Amino acid sequence: MKPTSDRITLIGAGLNGPLLAILLRQRGFAVDLFERREDMRRTRSSAGRSINLALSTRGIHALREAGLWEGMRNIITPMKGRMMHSIAGDLTFQPYGNNETEVINSISRAELNIALMNAAEEQGAVIHFNQRCTGYDLKTSAIQLRDERTGDENTRETGVVIGCDGSASAIRTEMLRLSRFNFSQQYLDYGYKELTIPAGADGRHLLETHALHIWPRGNLMLIALPNSDGTFACILFLPFEGTDSFGSLTSVAEVLKFFESRFPDALSLMPLLVENYFTNPTGAMVTIKCSPWHVEGRTLLLGDAAHAIVPFFGQGLNCGFEDCTALMELLDHYGPDWTLVFHKFENARKANTDAIADMAIENFAEMRDRVGDSRFLLRKKVELALEAKYPQIFVPKYAMVTFHRIPYSVAQARGAIQDRILSELCETIDRVENLDWRRADELIRLDLTPLEIHP
Repeated sequence: MKPTSDRITLIGAGLNGPLLAILLRQRGFAVDLFERREDMRRTRSSAGRSINLALSTRGIHALREAGLWEGMRNIITPMKGRMMHSIAGDLTFQPYGNNETEVINSISRAELNIALMNAAEEQGAVIHFNQRCTGYDLKTSAIQLRDERTGDENTRETGVVIGCDGSASAIRTEMLRLSRFNFSQQYLDYGYKELTIPAGADGRHLLETHALHIWPRGNLMLIALPNSDGTFACILFLPFEGTDSFGSLTSVAEVLKFFESRFPDALSLMPLLVENYFTNPTGAMVTIKCSPWHVEGRTLLLGDAAHAIVPFFGQGLNCGFEDCTALMELLDHYGPDWTLVFHKFENARKANTDAIADMAIENFAEMRDRVGDSRFLLRKKVELALEAKYPQIFVPKYAMVTFHRIPYSVAQARGAIQDRILSELCETIDRVENLDWRRADELIRLDLTPLEIHP
């Protein structure tokens, strides 16, 4: 195959790769995807790695652009807010937004991936499975591939190569050879393990269906996201080492005692707890930042390959999909001048992906430590009251990130201002009815201007 700007090679057929393939095929480009794994439509892998994801406005916009959103509705479960579970079993519901339309959607990673791969192939993209990228020549754009079944290796000449191959990107590994390539990775001291709450005898959810369930316990946390089949995908977040950690919970008795003391109401719903705990792997969470994302007009990193983030703002999927639509907007504007398009893409996205990476780490502390705190819940009520009165001026940071396509960097900057306003307004009250509206109006008009809300 001769290199040509009309043929695009994508490394990785996870979520971003097939979506990008669809968008490129719709613009007339020939697309090949190379994926190291087997075709999951024929060999379904076991659970253990982010089997549920949170799909919100940015991701939905990308699916709409690809003509896929309506077909996804049967595999999503809307979640209207957080349901906090205390150790005593008391429940506190905190809505995500101010109205019924402001929800996030729980979706199975596997079902979404399958739907995207099917659509990519229907559009004419070619997916090559069991093909691990083992190297990439930055000068010639040739990729080295190894067949994972046979061990055969070959070199393939390419034109434009886009690395959609995740946080362990083979393309990024080659780019580390560049003389001024900046790279940082920061692992959390916490890991995660996936567990399951099965459906009830009638096939229904055993907990409130339309909520993200959280068991916040200070330095550790359990969450549960609803599946469309009546089950819940649960994720346990623990430190790797120390007391109450993955390192210390190594026997059946220790695991059961831990759940009895920390998550008793969840334990009663988990008949497969021991099997899940000792079968499913313990995952690590990493933040990756790097630059540049591109090599002239030949190579580009996209999604986690360029900017992996931890999952605590529910934006990994949405941020990657927004990469795809942002790249297409530039391609539509400038045409296939890849050097220019890749340069402008990085300039447009880097500050925003850095911002959501930082906010995701901050949100971990909020979910783990604060969501059950009465003062925190008061702030959230005041925040929603301010949004209701100043709908295009005081928009909560969570809403800016999740329910709008406001740039992440803008959400981060305005969020800091709004946090300061909230701190002052909530300092001397214990009920939202006691809010000093005159002072609120002064602070908001002094420090905030109307937002440009993207449709």
